Amino acid sequence: MVTGASGNLGSAVVDTLQDVCAGVVCVNFSDPRHGTARAGRQWKSRFAEDRRHRHLQTRSLSGGCRQVPLRPSAGSMASSIRSAVSAWALSMMTVWALWEKFMSMNAKTAYCISAAVLKPMQEAGYGRIVHISAAPGQKAGARQAAYAASKSAVLRLTEAIAAENRKHGISANCILPGTIDTPQNREAMPDAKTDTWVKPESIARLIAFLMTPEGGVTTGGAIPATGKV
Repeated sequence: MVTGASGNLGSAVVDTLQDVCAGVVCVNFSDPRHGTARAGRQWKSRFAEDRRHRHLQTRSLSGGCRQVPLRPSAGSMASSIRSAVSAWALSMMTVWALWEKFMSMNAKTAYCISAAVLKPMQEAGYGRIVHISAAPGQKAGARQAAYAASKSAVLRLTEAIAAENRKHGISANCILPGTIDTPQNREAMPDAKTDTWVKPESIARLIAFLMTPEGGVTTGGAIPATGKV
């Protein structure tokens, strides 16, 4: 099962696993405003006619954050103070919305997908779980609080899964990619040196190895994938 199967990394993972797995379930988040996502670079030609692969579309069940306007204070409070309080409150609402966004996108997704697959894996006595975290999950930089906290949660979740499920033949690991060589990153950083960026296909091959019986030698790991050396 590959979550985010329509993204740059997810597509590479799907394309890599199709040759080594009996079947691949592709899971995407779909925003109704953006139409239907496609899983894998050749989804239309490859997966539409291949019954080994299933494509699942998931939609957000929440309507997003509700912004509640502040009511003006009664009495003689100066308008400048009300404005300052309102600005602070709106700022905090924005920060909290960002926090919830990253926690939902990273930590909650990892938790939910792990909870869904662990029981059948335990019953089978075998399983492989690979989550994607990031270096800020180990040590955050400035202005990375929400992102780093969500990625740290993924790391801690993975460590707990690994510790609890070794006896069931289940491994759980995290990949910590460096800058991934994607069209979006090249557009955002046109002057960057890209020769050390990591290719999505390279990360996909690493994930594919961790999913093999031999890959079970590693569990509970935070594995850097920072590019070519």
